[in-house]
Amino acid sequence: MPVTLPDVRAAQRRIAGGVTLTPCAESIPLSEITGAQVFCKLDNFQRTGSFKERGARNALLQLPAEQKRRGVIAASAGNHALGLAYHGKLLGVPVVVVMPDYAPLIKITTCQRLGARVIVHGRDFTEARAQANALAAAERLQYVHGFDDPAIIAGQGTIGLELLKQVPNLDAILCPVGGGGLIAGISVAVKSLQPRIRLIGVESTHTANLSAALRAGKPVVTARHATLADGLATLTVGTNAFALARDRVDEVVSVSEDWIALAILRMLELEKTVVEGAGAAPLAAMMAGKLPQLAGKRVALVVGGGNIDPSILSRVIEKGLVHDGRLTRFTARISDRPGGLAELSRVIASCGASIKDIAHDRAFSGADVSAVNVLCTVETRDRGHIKALHRALRKSFKLTVER
Repeated sequence: MPVTLPDVRAAQRRIAGGVTLTPCAESIPLSEITGAQVFCKLDNFQRTGSFKERGARNALLQLPAEQKRRGVIAASAGNHALGLAYHGKLLGVPVVVVMPDYAPLIKITTCQRLGARVIVHGRDFTEARAQANALAAAERLQYVHGFDDPAIIAGQGTIGLELLKQVPNLDAILCPVGGGGLIAGISVAVKSLQPRIRLIGVESTHTANLSAALRAGKPVVTARHATLADGLATLTVGTNAFALARDRVDEVVSVSEDWIALAILRMLELEKTVVEGAGAAPLAAMMAGKLPQLAGKRVALVVGGGNIDPSILSRVIEKGLVHDGRLTRFTARISDRPGGLAELSRVIASCGASIKDIAHDRAFSGADVSAVNVLCTVETRDRGHIKALHRALRKSFKLTVER
């Protein structure tokens, strides 16, 4: 069934007090680096770290009493599962979640801690969903679709209602897109009340579900690719979500994984907040220059989640530093006699760079036993600094730079 503005308003009343009214303050540093007046809707501040709580609570509250007793099931890469687990526990509804094997470990363990029965099954969402369907039939559980259930879509749309109150005179809203439930719900709310506001979907180049559906005129299955934005890796948009969003979304852009990594780093450094790949995608689109028409405009970024595995975060930070020109690695051929390494260190220091890691390779350094290859990882200020460092090093050493 279609989702309407009255459905979103009803969801807002229904979930009030059960989910956090998240802040949406202007970010001066992000405005400075993007050229727009940027506001961040921080739904990573929800109890379980994502906007998915809105739809989950709305759906659970509308279950018949008998179904509340039996429980619900869902296939999810993580955030929908977390929302269901948390609000199921609050509302006394048993929850089972089937998570594909690429689901972040932090989301699996948190679901278990919240009381859900977690089953890790399948290489992708399709296989996880098939397992969930089988269990739903066997145990008479209600399947709650993470991005295509009308109650879920209406719940996510409450972000749109909050945005319109929190940020007057908005020009555009940038929203991450995976299965499409979030942008569909927001589009119903925003386009019903202020149709002049541009609504822009942001995908990873590895999860281009909505753009594929728009080209085909219907939801289609896309190939699975590894991505930092695991919350967007649904393989397809929902049928209901697509029907609602296709004529309401003004534009869809895609951003590379490098830009998403850098956006995660920027949010950490400048906003002092941890976001996952999906939550960083809107900022990545602004930073990558995908939307130059928004310069000087009032723009809200929907920061949908902050559930990133700490081990992934550490790697993302390093990827972001490399992309940002603040980390470089090269191999220098130096003398293996006393003073060789000291001279290399002196040149690096004279350029104002700092050695982060260094390793000698004697076994594969060639026939000259008096020379050695040294693999160096060095901290720098920016790409210009890297070029200056490399120029200085090439005056004295044979240099091989890693790209």
